Amino acid sequence: MSRPSLLGRPADIASAGRRRIGRRVALVAGAVGAGFGGLYLVGLLVAGDDVPAGTRVSGVDIGGLSTAQARERLDSGLGKAWSAPVKVRLDDSDGTVRISGISLDTEETVARAAQTGADPFTVIGRLFANGDREVEPVIRVDETKARASLAEEATSYDRKAREGAVRFKAGEPVLVRPVTGRSLDVDGAVEQLASEIPGQGEDPVRLPVRTTEPRVGAAEVERAMKEFATPAMSAPVTLTVDGRRIEIGPAALGKHLAMKHDGDNSLAPVLDGEGLLAEPAVASALALALDEPANAELRLDGGRVAVASDGKAGQDVTASALKKAVLPLLTRSGTARTGAVGVKEVEPTLTRDNVGRLGIKEQMSTFTVDFESAPYRVTNIGRAAELINGSVVLPDETWSFNRTVGERTEANGFVEGVIINNERYEKAAGGGVSAVATTVFNAFFFAGVKPVEYGAHSFYIERYPEGREATVAWGSLDLKFRNDSGNAIYIDARATDTSVTITFLGTKKYDEIESVKGPRTSVKQPATREGASGESCVPQTPLEGFNVSVDRIFKDGGRTVKTENFKTRYDPRDEVTCD
Repeated sequence: MSRPSLLGRPADIASAGRRRIGRRVALVAGAVGAGFGGLYLVGLLVAGDDVPAGTRVSGVDIGGLSTAQARERLDSGLGKAWSAPVKVRLDDSDGTVRISGISLDTEETVARAAQTGADPFTVIGRLFANGDREVEPVIRVDETKARASLAEEATSYDRKAREGAVRFKAGEPVLVRPVTGRSLDVDGAVEQLASEIPGQGEDPVRLPVRTTEPRVGAAEVERAMKEFATPAMSAPVTLTVDGRRIEIGPAALGKHLAMKHDGDNSLAPVLDGEGLLAEPAVASALALALDEPANAELRLDGGRVAVASDGKAGQDVTASALKKAVLPLLTRSGTARTGAVGVKEVEPTLTRDNVGRLGIKEQMSTFTVDFESAPYRVTNIGRAAELINGSVVLPDETWSFNRTVGERTEANGFVEGVIINNERYEKAAGGGVSAVATTVFNAFFFAGVKPVEYGAHSFYIERYPEGREATVAWGSLDLKFRNDSGNAIYIDARATDTSVTITFLGTKKYDEIESVKGPRTSVKQPATREGASGESCVPQTPLEGFNVSVDRIFKDGGRTVKTENFKTRYDPRDEVTCD
């Protein structure tokens, strides 16, 4: 009988060897673990509950302090960093801003410092070394509050970019230098302020800004001044029209001249031809140099409209022609600043051939105002009637007394007379013209067309119908009507030494227009006062003030189809005596 081998099988022998090695490794690891844990425990016992020695937060040493003491030191050292004005730098300028919504969370910062100090490797490392530790501060940001406070500061810092420009003032070129725009990057500033604690160094906190460069820079402005603006204002330009010379000075040119950004970051000249054409000095000079078209003259023949004389063509200068002629002259000098302006032929509005097509076939209304003859009245009323006579108002056009008659000046054919100003008579150019205005008012009243602007005298004048009279004042009060009759209207105006008559020719829209006046109401008695001293004083007889209402009644086929009411208030006409 055989005995088992003491050595056993090779596989069993190998397995047994591995088990013995494993037990030895476990024993060594256990010994090392016990040693590491022991060192960690010793480290904790040495450190206690304090913040580890050598711990700093943004330069503030809180090492070796209890957590409560560490919080107190951070509060006093760093906690007020944002409560006081913060030194900042925007571009190259320094200043201070007040910030809200950003603060140091001392409690969380100390907690993190203490937690980092509890790391096993850090605890054991402190047993063998005494190095400093820097702990990042915990900063809390209320973005809404922070943005709001910075946005308020930005209002005083931000500035819009200003384009370089050239302007013209009183006949002189004015250089406008460009300015770079700037704005505080509020979101970036909040982020910057939250990433560092202010006051930890002498340097201010640099806040991010955005800049906007103007498209037209200084070099372009200087070029525009040298090459165009200065030559343009150096002298008048002269236009020739049919052999007549019209001079336009720098002051008039500058009012309608500009240099504008042309899309290539450069300045180009722009001339307002319409504005220059309407410039009084230019318009009056062109009126003298050009022949205006003349409308055909009409008359009544047996109640029907007939042509008394043919119209004739005239000349005109358009805004585009004026601009085309003037612009090239502005950069020239001497005699080269003279050039011709093109004219075009203009047909009259009313001719023998188109009277019928325009619907001018019968008398729509006529009205006459009588006045006491006086040299100034004869001149002024006659001149106004002359300027109005032959006016043609197309359908839906608005006719204007002031535009048609023009300013009542000596140059326009008017003389000094008596007017009403500040509720008293006084002398001024154009006195008596209100008689023509009242006549026109009544003519369009009974023609049935629409009043657009009108105004009665401040007190009643006996020769005019109550509530159906009008006055005009250059620059402040006009007399206007709109032709809503559906056909053209021809205005015939004639004056004698004692009367003025205005007749509307066209096509009646209504069979008949009636006027019904109501009684005087709210009557007020006049006062007595002395007039101004000297020759300008005009005596004035007293007359009561009152309200009056007038109905305009439109009739067709014998029945009323519409009624309009006109209300007028007259002030008392005080008695004025002159020494």
